Amino acid sequence: MAYFSSQLRRSWQASCHLFFGVPVAMAAFLGCFAVPIGVFFTLFVIGAPAWPEIVRILRRFAGYERVRAGGWLGKPIPELYLPLDGSPSDRVRLALTDPGTWRDALWLPFATVSIFGFSAVVLVLWPLTLLVDGTAAAVRRSLERRDTAPFDPAPEPPRAMLLPVFEVLADAQARWTAALLKPSASTKLGQRVAELSESRAGAMEAHSAELRRIERDLHDGVQAQLVALSMRIGLARQQVRNDPDAATEWLDEAQEEIDATLAALRGIVRTVHPPVLTDRGLAGAVRTLAVSADIPVEMNLAAVENGHRLPAAVEAAVYFVIAECLTNIRKHSGATQASVRFTRADGSLQVVVTDNGRGGAEEHGGSGLLGIRRRVAALDGTTEITSPPGGPTRMKVELPCGS
Repeated sequence: MAYFSSQLRRSWQASCHLFFGVPVAMAAFLGCFAVPIGVFFTLFVIGAPAWPEIVRILRRFAGYERVRAGGWLGKPIPELYLPLDGSPSDRVRLALTDPGTWRDALWLPFATVSIFGFSAVVLVLWPLTLLVDGTAAAVRRSLERRDTAPFDPAPEPPRAMLLPVFEVLADAQARWTAALLKPSASTKLGQRVAELSESRAGAMEAHSAELRRIERDLHDGVQAQLVALSMRIGLARQQVRNDPDAATEWLDEAQEEIDATLAALRGIVRTVHPPVLTDRGLAGAVRTLAVSADIPVEMNLAAVENGHRLPAAVEAAVYFVIAECLTNIRKHSGATQASVRFTRADGSLQVVVTDNGRGGAEEHGGSGLLGIRRRVAALDGTTEITSPPGGPTRMKVELPCGS
């Protein structure tokens, strides 16, 4: 009887899932009238201000059914909408042109028919199920008690004939909902194109900011140093005959200025493409960064130390990500230890940088973390940052590397 008890419980859960959908079906039935009326008045401008709010309600309603059906199926049903932002006219336009709006509107009549239909079938089927499967279970139980000897092996449990049908009906209704409400392939492609366009725009903005920084460093740093150097050499030329000692002093200062200018130029070159990447590879470059971090850095570099070199763009991006993270850790976190770990699988490279600092790192305009996200997104990568107050801070970057 344990089998029947278990099957009866699952069938009752499936029935409850369908019956709890009846209020959804009733609301969907009302929505079948509300949406066309809203569109009608929107086209005549009278109801335009209310249309975005109607769409928001429709999205919440469909989102509830996504959660309900996804919970039954054991996997979430994704949703994809255009944000209803901007001016009132922009919100109306987005609400009218969003494919998700019309996907939800198309789901309303199907939800009404399917939920009412499946619920009606369940309501009719339960008495018949209790009669058929209940009678079969009772007969089988009485035969077992009469015919089974004390040491005979236990007989196989009887199979229910109608109870499994309720699970099949609940599965069918949930899968139908998922098929109607999940984004289409073309919508996903459009969203992906929009994300790539946004990441490309962010990368271009970051690139422009980087060029402006290099220009500012050259203008305010190297150029000023070269002007000072030229003046010192000119003064030395004037004093070389009359006061050789003064000329020598000016030339010594010029030599120091040359060394400082070369150091500044090397620093600027390193921010464009660090020579250490070319000379030592990514593993060697990361070790160099760890040595200059002023705190112990635990490293796991096996994924980038043994094997083929990564694409130059990926190596440069990873180098600058780790450099920015270690700089932030040294300046702001108060950490006493950090770690850098690489893993490489399925054509992607994962980099995880953690520290035991105070946490609370935030992304905001002009921050290094925002620059990291933009740099990674430009290479079709992803960035995850977790930094609760009190720490620890963890940054995970994943980049496609082709091997």
